[in-house]
Amino acid sequence: MTTKTYSPKPAELTHEWFVVDAAGATLGRLSTIIAATIMGKHKVRYSAHLDCGDNVVVINAAQISVTGSKLTDKKYYHHSGYPGGIKETTLEALLEKHPTRALEHAVAGMVPKNRLHDERMKRLKVMPPRNTLMQVKILNH
Repeated sequence: MTTKTYSPKPAELTHEWFVVDAAGATLGRLSTIIAATIMGKHKVRYSAHLDCGDNVVVINAAQISVTGSKLTDKKYYHHSGYPGGIKETTLEALLEKHPTRALEHAVAGMVPKNRLHDERMKRLKVMPPRNTLMQVKILNH
């Protein structure tokens, strides 16, 4: 008797929609849950080489919390490409200017960097603070 490993076909994969309220949630703990949902690790038919994850819509991302003194100590860096062009931003300044980017950056760092990375990150929708749940529903349909 031989048992074969089942591999789901791309046509059999479905992408469900989840709405997550980030108000009061810790940045890292919420990011791990979102990353696992985007990759599809919570599904029985998870397969690492297929894009079998779900869509996640995050509301109230500006009200996310962090522990300790990370608001002032955590730094985000980017470079312009020119000599001496490194820029540094604290988490506090990033949340004031672009409240959605901190969560997007955290989730992007937890999703594997392979051919599926961009497709998986497209299924993460972090809504700006001005959007309500009703507007999220309208955007999806």
